Amino acid sequence: MTEQVTAERRDGESRSARKRRAIMEAATTLFLRNGYLGTSMDEVAALAAVSKQTVYKHFADKERLFTDIVLGVTDMAGEFVEDVTRTLRDTDDLEKDLGALARRYVISVVRPPVLQLRRLLVGEAARFPELARTYHERAPERTVAALAASFQRLAGRGLLRLDDPLLAANHFAYLILGMPLNRAMFRGDDGFTRAELEHLADEGVRVFLAAYGRR
Repeated sequence: MTEQVTAERRDGESRSARKRRAIMEAATTLFLRNGYLGTSMDEVAALAAVSKQTVYKHFADKERLFTDIVLGVTDMAGEFVEDVTRTLRDTDDLEKDLGALARRYVISVVRPPVLQLRRLLVGEAARFPELARTYHERAPERTVAALAASFQRLAGRGLLRLDDPLLAANHFAYLILGMPLNRAMFRGDDGFTRAELEHLADEGVRVFLAAYGRR
């Protein structure tokens, strides 16, 4: 009897998680298609194939739903921060490891779903200033801070020459992301191919090491 109740409870949690995921996926589709103001909770419920009551059970209102979707993207930034630290901590081939890191960096940032949400958030920044600020702190700012900390350690090992780790980290980020991100923000999906992104990353690393690398 206990095992049956436990199994039913697990099934219930599983169904709840699936419904929450379906709601967030439906809402993301609608927000990106119609914008924040052009999306209603009724439409979200219909597209997710759940009741409106179920939507409100998981999310208090449309603002909460939008916030959770946007901040969910920042989880990927956390994964990349760990990747930065792990990759550069004990590197013995900085050019190779920094190049691999740069490629992962640009490809993760310019993925269409991430870019679309970024553009949407920029458009709604005046309506959600705190959300925009939090996104910036948890994603771009957090990533640059992790790069700065790693670059400082590398300078301590004599692998980089720099006086301002944070400035160097910002230079690195813009060398890698500047061209593709600017193009993507204004021209949508008319962006670079994967091969072109990897080439931009490799060239960004080359220029960065020409300025900051050990001579």
